[in-house]
Amino acid sequence: MIDSHCHLEDNRFAGEVEQALTRMREAGVDRCILAGSDRETSERIIKLTRQYENVYGVVGVHPHEAKFFTEETLLLMDLWLTQPRIKGVGEIGLDYYYDHSPRDVQRDVFAAQLAYAYRNGVPAVFHVRDAHGEFTDILHAHKNSLPKGVMHCYTGSLESAKAYLNFGFYISFSGSVTFQNAINLQEVARFVPLDRLLVETDSPYLAPVPMRGKRNEPAYVRFVAEKVAELKGIPVDALTAQTDQNAVCLFGL
Repeated sequence: MIDSHCHLEDNRFAGEVEQALTRMREAGVDRCILAGSDRETSERIIKLTRQYENVYGVVGVHPHEAKFFTEETLLLMDLWLTQPRIKGVGEIGLDYYYDHSPRDVQRDVFAAQLAYAYRNGVPAVFHVRDAHGEFTDILHAHKNSLPKGVMHCYTGSLESAKAYLNFGFYISFSGSVTFQNAINLQEVARFVPLDRLLVETDSPYLAPVPMRGKRNEPAYVRFVAEKVAELKGIPVDALTAQTDQNAVCLFGL
């Protein structure tokens, strides 16, 4: 299995990354992909990819941190993307739930990084919350120059999922799909074609059932895979064989 999105660079894993990776391997998860949110986390990710062979990363500026984005950021990204296990740009997008950065700034920074990913021929990892309309508007504005991409930690509607699939993107499910009240999200998981589906933890957030209330970690991606396989009525091994292939294809692992 591959955990296609996690945050071992987060301070909640300080001094425990190696132990978390050991537990990950023991759970049958052989690789994970870390996602940056700003300069500091992106540079931490680069260090971890140098230190551990089974760790990959994407780098970029999260909508929460968009207010700190400058032209220098793109120059730094040029350097970050030269690293052999850095495989894309992310996580990027819009977040109108928290509004940690002004919305107009979020839109500009998202568009800039979207264009950057396309120019450099690398995939993008997308974050969107309470902003699917404007997010889709930006995608339409760039419809002839979109990178490959994945909607990470998807919690949107079935209709939005159909739109993202039409853009050619993958849809990734996290522990949210295991929650008892996630009826609509489970419907989306049933719908998304196997060849466009990824699984992730988004750890340390959103620990899946039966680990809710604990710090999430990459080893727990198997619970996400088990739930999605159950929803699709297929063996979990068949699901993870396909999601692994999808992650390899998207990120060029």
